[in-house]
Amino acid sequence: MSKTMLAKFIQEQRKKRNMTQEFLASALKISRPTYMQIEQGKRDLTITEAKKLAEIFDIPFENFLEGKEDIKTVVQIEGKKRQKQEVESEIRISVPQEKAEKFEQTLMYILAKIGGKPNIGQTVLYKLLYFIDFDYYEKFEEQLIGAKYIKNHYGPTPVMFAKIMDRMEKEGKVEKIKSKFYKHDQTKYLVNPNESLDVSALSAQELVHIDWEIDRLGDLTATQISALSHLDTPWVAAKDREPLEYEHVFYRPEETSVREYDEL
Repeated sequence: MSKTMLAKFIQEQRKKRNMTQEFLASALKISRPTYMQIEQGKRDLTITEAKKLAEIFDIPFENFLEGKEDIKTVVQIEGKKRQKQEVESEIRISVPQEKAEKFEQTLMYILAKIGGKPNIGQTVLYKLLYFIDFDYYEKFEEQLIGAKYIKNHYGPTPVMFAKIMDRMEKEGKVEKIKSKFYKHDQTKYLVNPNESLDVSALSAQELVHIDWEIDRLGDLTATQISALSHLDTPWVAAKDREPLEYEHVFYRPEETSVREYDEL
């Protein structure tokens, strides 16, 4: 892939995820002017820098170098025998497909319930998804979505969000709106009223849990829910721009723990 095409691909991926040049420059440990040269096709990426960007964008390294995204729609081919190599390839992509389906259904469920409330912008959605995922893991010791979240200045950020939301916009399921909330810029997503709600990938227990999270966190502002996430051990323990570890929920402080543990 040419330097110019890769530069354009990087810029597109950054904008899809609403990331700033300053954010990625900091993640790569370079200055913003140096990063701008990358997006302008005037500077080559080092292997370390390329791997870091691929990780942040949640794209396999080989795909990143070829300028390919990794989101695939679920396609079932029935009545045909496939070669062993083809079956193995499908196994490798089945897990992210399953996560993408549950991520989308959870997100659509949240938006259908409270997406129209004035406080529900992109930042609040990020944190709601985070607490839904990590609280469920603390309670039941199993994953609901099991999405990947990275640590940034404003709290946990779901890496999958930009890809899924971009696809949902293109399919006409949601509409992206720029607005303000108490003079702060806000990105909102409204569900198409003609879109039927599909929760087939979510169990009854998972839906009860999501409702519980919406009830307790759905009225918080972006500032309030971000502050709460900053108290949580998975976010505190992670390095900047690094993934948050689910196992750290078992070391949470009282402010964020959602499980009653037996006293020793």
